[in-house]
Amino acid sequence: MEITNVNEFEAIAKQKLPKMVFDYYASGAEDQWTLGENRNAFSRILFRPRILIDVTKIDVSATILGYKISMPIMLAPTAMQKMAHPEGEYATARAASSANTIMTLSSWATSSVEKVASTGPGIRFFQLYVYKDRNVVAQLVRRAERAGFKAIALTVDTPRLGRRESDIKNRFTLPAHLTLKNFEGLDLGKMDETNDSGLASYVAGQIDRSLSWKDVKWLQTITTMPILVKGVVTAEDTRLAIQAGAAGIIVSNHGARQLDYTPATASCLEEVVKAAQGRVPVFLDGGVRRGTDVFKALALGAAGVFVGRPVVFSLAADGEAGVKKMLQMLRDEFELTMALSGCTFLNEITRNHIITEGDVQRQASKL
Repeated sequence: MEITNVNEFEAIAKQKLPKMVFDYYASGAEDQWTLGENRNAFSRILFRPRILIDVTKIDVSATILGYKISMPIMLAPTAMQKMAHPEGEYATARAASSANTIMTLSSWATSSVEKVASTGPGIRFFQLYVYKDRNVVAQLVRRAERAGFKAIALTVDTPRLGRRESDIKNRFTLPAHLTLKNFEGLDLGKMDETNDSGLASYVAGQIDRSLSWKDVKWLQTITTMPILVKGVVTAEDTRLAIQAGAAGIIVSNHGARQLDYTPATASCLEEVVKAAQGRVPVFLDGGVRRGTDVFKALALGAAGVFVGRPVVFSLAADGEAGVKKMLQMLRDEFELTMALSGCTFLNEITRNHIITEGDVQRQASKL
């Protein structure tokens, strides 16, 4: 069967993967309202295409934290990728590298930072969870830096794990043959069997609930890598993140896996962009499945987007080739969207190229 869009990888992954694994990747928190809304919010943003512009040559390349990449589409951190495919994070790293874009490696990867780095060249970021034991954190950050990772994506929306009911029903735990490789030597690489979600128990035992802005400052004392704060959805926290020295912000609701009934990231993006006032780049993750979504995010002021679930679903479907194909599809769709909107460079994508529900309401109230 010919795959024609990114959404189609999900059904293939569902066929191929054990139920516990697919449900872990696919589900959101509680009622999963935000899970649907992350997608639906994009569908409510419409285009104002400009015509009769020469679109013979289109340049979709982007510069992110000073690194030139092929497109403003990057790979979000997704945990435990060897559950999806035996090659796991290695396949993903190679696919990202061949697409000339940035991969973010999860703290909870089933492959170590060193092994992922050894897959070959590539610009890679490291996603960090802050453990109660700060020596563990310092050691991990040093290892990522030594392995050539270029930035830290600090996840700040997970003092406790969100309630993911399928994980409770399935008694989710990391399959016995796998470990969280970055913690293997610290005896934190395995998850206990529990009568609910093994991951929720692991987080409750290990992740620091006291994490605060002072820790963002502390991280800067132990690394020269820039720190992206991942999980910001309000203007207030945007300003605090910049005050705390963040080099960038990732507007994220953790793929709708933490607090349900948070607005879609596409709905929070403009508030964050306005509060940032151009001082740091703002990125978005959550619900990106089409090149049109990428264009809409950039029109709202994002410097780039990260994709999460499409990575694990395409990895499950066809390993490295699957992830490559998924990234190529998004790139091709994005380039077509630019052409049909009358844009040849990213900096030509403006707020005037889209119309949001808020715009419609403001126009109506003026009338």
